[in-house]
Amino acid sequence: MTEHFDTLETRSADEREAAQAAALARQLAHARATAPHYATLPDGPLARLPVTRKSELLAQQVASPPFGGVVATPFGQLARVFASPGPIYEPEAAVPDYWRYARALHATGLRAGDLLHNCFAYHFTPAGSMLEGGARALGCPVFPAGTGNTELQAQAAAQLRPRCYSGTPDFLKTILERGEAMGLDLSSLTLGHVTGGAYLPSLRAWYAERGLTVLQSYGTADLGLVAYESEAREGLIIDEGVVVEIVRPGTGDPVADGEVGEVVVTTLNPHHPLIRFATGDLSAILPGTSPCGRTNRRIRGWMGRADQAAKVRGMFVRPEQVAAALRAVPSAAKARLVISLDGERDVMLLRAEAPTGAAQALAEALQSATKLRGVVECVPPGTLPNDGKVIDDTRPVPG
Repeated sequence: MTEHFDTLETRSADEREAAQAAALARQLAHARATAPHYATLPDGPLARLPVTRKSELLAQQVASPPFGGVVATPFGQLARVFASPGPIYEPEAAVPDYWRYARALHATGLRAGDLLHNCFAYHFTPAGSMLEGGARALGCPVFPAGTGNTELQAQAAAQLRPRCYSGTPDFLKTILERGEAMGLDLSSLTLGHVTGGAYLPSLRAWYAERGLTVLQSYGTADLGLVAYESEAREGLIIDEGVVVEIVRPGTGDPVADGEVGEVVVTTLNPHHPLIRFATGDLSAILPGTSPCGRTNRRIRGWMGRADQAAKVRGMFVRPEQVAAALRAVPSAAKARLVISLDGERDVMLLRAEAPTGAAQALAEALQSATKLRGVVECVPPGTLPNDGKVIDDTRPVPG
């Protein structure tokens, strides 16, 4: 497959640099004029401007609800408002493909008329809307499957015959295995677009052995699409609607290409003009351009977190949420959330210095705080290391 989404993908480096410089200048002026948080944004090159971190955005939204002064479109003119864990509120403007996911789905192979079986959540968080908006922009109908209900997912796929799945990397395997056990024909599913979790080599191999083309993308609820994989499967190509920097963690200083650092993104979205938004994710710029003919720069993909937050089953889990679970159970003194893999599935173990009888209450408090289920292990006082670590992500970094 060599077809590209548009001519932006194959521009020369000089052409893209000039166009992005002009667009960035317009965006900075627009942000200063329309988004109160950026009213005093200083002049100067992008790399000299202040970085905005998710924790700071959360504090800004508390102080100046609902969006902390970073949204340029009046509240009443928005199409939807979402709430990600934190909570952090994200706007969706009433424009086609607001999150810019059509480009990523096109690179996966989705074409007009194909049915997308969308297994991202449609409530609170924008993931379901992100993929649906991209599919609709390509002229594709969407089955809004959402999360869970594996048996019903398999039955629907057998009857509706979708060509492409979208969801977390491991859930497609779960659906296919359940369908096989039920004796269902799910052969129509030949494509998959995955994000929201680690896409491990073993899972890639499992899909490839069955003749499926399953590619990934990297995006956030704040920014929309950041980068996407093509059929070349050599890194993730940066989206045309963002400017990506890799900076030294804890600073705003760009690092040399190839050096691992934190992903900082400036979006050219006029409705939500985030300037130098620090994602907390680690990655690095790959040298050269993709063999698929797309000429934008590439990142290596997700390489871990610059902070202690972790993505579990498509949802971020933060130290503040672990603290909230502890506050709900007064007998618990200290805890560490250990995240690991059981096969291809993310699992959480909360090790807490607490009486054994507190395990059930802690499990309920953890689920309430994170919206995810976890196992609780109560340990004696003084068992956990005194190193300040609240979340210990032991999952391997994808190669």
